[in-house]
Amino acid sequence: QVQLVESGGGLVQAGGSLRLSCATSGRVRSISAMGWYRQAPGKQREVVAALNSDWSTNSAYFGKGRFTIWRDKAAHTAYLQMNNLEPEDSAVYYCYAKSEVGPVEKVVTYDYWGQGTQVTVSS
Repeated sequence: QVQLVESGGGLVQAGGSLRLSCATSGRVRSISAMGWYRQAPGKQREVVAALNSDWSTNSAYFGKGRFTIWRDKAAHTAYLQMNNLEPEDSAVYYCYAKSEVGPVEKVVTYDYWGQGTQVTVSS
């Protein structure tokens, strides 16, 4: 089992910045990838930024140049720095982690989600 706890959301004016944190616990050594998603009311959940299995940034999902994702391995925490925020960025932001357990020839994959943190950007 892996537990994820997000923090850092809140209310900010357009053009402002926020840093979200995702603290992991449990079987953290089984985590092979992480990412941040968001979901606005009435919309589907979408990926904002993601880390590859080697912990490099997945450029395919890099959040429009305004968001930076990284992981502090020693602290077992992932971060999402969001700059120049826009009202359209308002959503609940979720941390995601993929866990892989077992031998390579018989690996079992698990998906974990945090509880979400609200980000509201006022115009």
